[in-house]
Amino acid sequence: MKRIHLNITLSVWLGMVVFSGCKKILEEEPRSVFTPDYFKTVTGVNGGLTAMYGHLRNMYGQAYYYNSLITGTDEATWGKDADGNFKDMDCSGVGSILSTSYPSSVLWGEAFPNINTASGVIENASAAGIASSLVAEARFFRAFDYFLLVQTFGGVPLDLGAGQLKFNTSPVRTSVRNTVPEVYTKAVFPDLLTAVADLPVAARVTGGVTKTLARLYLAKAYLTYGWWLQNPNNIPTYPAANRTDPDGHDANWYFQQAYDVSTAAIESPGSYGLVDTYYDVNLGSNDRNKEMLLYADHTQTSERFNGGSLTFGSGGAPDNFAGWMMTWNYTNIRSGGISSVQREAEQHLGRPWNRMAPPIEVFKNTFADKTLDSRYDGTFTTVYRGNWPKGYNPPESAPASLVNANGLSIVPGNAVLTFLDADNSAVSYPSGAGTSNVGAGTLPGRADYVISPSGISRIVYPGLWKLGPYRTDNGTGLGQPNAGSTRPYPIAKFSELYFVAAEAAVKGATPKAGKSARELINVVRARAGKWRWDNNGNVAKVADNSAAMIAATPATIDINYILAERSREYYAEGYRRFDLIRTQKWAELSTTFSIGGIGYGDHTPITVTRTITPNLYLRPIPQGQIDGMQMSDEAKKAYQNPGY
Repeated sequence: MKRIHLNITLSVWLGMVVFSGCKKILEEEPRSVFTPDYFKTVTGVNGGLTAMYGHLRNMYGQAYYYNSLITGTDEATWGKDADGNFKDMDCSGVGSILSTSYPSSVLWGEAFPNINTASGVIENASAAGIASSLVAEARFFRAFDYFLLVQTFGGVPLDLGAGQLKFNTSPVRTSVRNTVPEVYTKAVFPDLLTAVADLPVAARVTGGVTKTLARLYLAKAYLTYGWWLQNPNNIPTYPAANRTDPDGHDANWYFQQAYDVSTAAIESPGSYGLVDTYYDVNLGSNDRNKEMLLYADHTQTSERFNGGSLTFGSGGAPDNFAGWMMTWNYTNIRSGGISSVQREAEQHLGRPWNRMAPPIEVFKNTFADKTLDSRYDGTFTTVYRGNWPKGYNPPESAPASLVNANGLSIVPGNAVLTFLDADNSAVSYPSGAGTSNVGAGTLPGRADYVISPSGISRIVYPGLWKLGPYRTDNGTGLGQPNAGSTRPYPIAKFSELYFVAAEAAVKGATPKAGKSARELINVVRARAGKWRWDNNGNVAKVADNSAAMIAATPATIDINYILAERSREYYAEGYRRFDLIRTQKWAELSTTFSIGGIGYGDHTPITVTRTITPNLYLRPIPQGQIDGMQMSDEAKKAYQNPGY
């Protein structure tokens, strides 16, 4: 890991902002050291800003950080091939979250160097005559990282060695953590307020930060801090601090601010807005759409700009390999003894690592409505289709058909294995792997193998379509399925403004006409009812179920309903831990779940109970940080969060 006080002059990627024609991109070139003088130049400011965008790729799409945001919640548990990095996060007795756990350290190691870079730009850019809108980008990223840190670790240091929020160039081996209120009121809020004021409505570069994005994060920060002040379940904080605001406001004031800021962004969206269908939000060919406010970008056109190999992913940052984690080894499916579903760089498939798995309750509870609501179909791969000719050279030499379930024939493009929408008592499962080689069952008259929701296990489960790979260079073959995804990893979406405003309204904010909590949620739910394509049926489907979706919304919206809707909308994108920590609902919603075992043919659900204690709401300070400081043992012990 990177230790913030041991080496604050960092090896990073810098670059020039290139403006050419109608395309605006961030171009990278390596530089080893940032200095104040460098940040007083246009080149230095642009280089620092490029590094800030680049640092997103070291967290978002980085599978171990991704794991830390989802595993252990009601969205995911460990998969059959998980190692300790994943089992530790699950809190289910197979591992423990320790100060040496790698997933907990990723954010700490990536955020502080970027914070220091941002401080360097903020302090020195005026000497180069840089526009305030560019400095506002640095302010956004400094607030962005501090907001992630304070939600994850509690209070964190504002002084990296040269004074609070000052650019530091000298290695320092001591550190003092500020309190949660200090981090919010001295760093997060002031930077985001300035960003909202100074950022442009339209991004200066493709994927650049804007006023709308800053408003979303300011509203989220207000909402989160309001919850922290209320502390409904008496979750401890650290360092110790009174649940009072230094600026004299109470929680209700912050909830109102969250509501006002988020609705202002909805009313003045600039070029952003909701995409017409949920399917199109996540469709690879529609990436970087108007709903995407922030993403960690990648490309298939250049390894340099992609940040990693275009042919074989390393399993480390800056590769985008989060989507591998909940991809089971579908290539083990056999049809007449032949591998009928080949590993392919296609959104339904991709590289299988099987490190994480969705609990059965995801399919029975979270996505109970699979008929009106398009989000289940727009989230998962539930039908695995034959593509075996692509594994033959030439493809024409492949068998024209294969024998599949019930001795029936299938041709390329047919369903080989289907995860059913509901349990069916008529499904006949084999003992062990069976003829499918993955323990799938059969239904009379069907040529595809089938698995019911209750038959989902740690080794076989619906894949995560929404994060699957998409490339246009596959030709007629399988492409490069072993490479990291060249898609942008989604970080922030316009739709979340509706959720933030709705949650603030539930917490007591006075709503505007037409924007009650129910009305706001129904904007998102209405969109979820619109279909243009049946993703897993692989057929056009034009349907508008928005009226039925709205009618099914409860008359009174509560926090649990908002959390359920958030999971339907953002399942497995990395929101869940923050949502459950903010609302202090982690233990309530994630303690118990069910899932099958680790062997093919394990279709008997096992009930698992997690132990989620209050101290786990904060992650441990990484041991590398503790060991690297030249402080007394007592001071080091006091620096660590309690319980670790």
